[in-house]
Amino acid sequence: GHIGAALVLGGTDVNGPHIYQIYPHGSTGKLPYTTMGSGSLAAMAVYESSWREGMPENEAVELVQRTILAGIFNDLGSGSNCDICVIRNDGTVDMRRNVLKPNPVQPLRDAIQRSGRLTMPPGVTPVLDTKFTPHPDSAAATTEESTAMEVEA
Repeated sequence: GHIGAALVLGGTDVNGPHIYQIYPHGSTGKLPYTTMGSGSLAAMAVYESSWREGMPENEAVELVQRTILAGIFNDLGSGSNCDICVIRNDGTVDMRRNVLKPNPVQPLRDAIQRSGRLTMPPGVTPVLDTKFTPHPDSAAATTEESTAMEVEA
């Protein structure tokens, strides 16, 4: 499979703050707010109902937290923590890691009783050989010709 990245890029310049969405295939959009990823529909619903121009920083941060939580709780593929990065017009940046952890996993891990027989100390599994021999067909895989990507002119 192919690996792609969907990005939300934010920053500020002499013209003020900007936020862009960048899709894996390369298209971009400049919007007042945006969401991307598997929980984006739930998050967008929160933005559409609550965002307004000129929000104070504390209200904007609270809104972003609510949108991320909407994504987390309404989509099984979304993550389980909330990072916030505030980029201000004066150039200061406030990176807030793990602001919210709505799904703490440690209490779940602590609740499981594991048998001591399942804890393997280092060195239990013997190393039989450290020589690496490539598969005979691996050379054929590296000599395949690639095809240029089709693009419209």
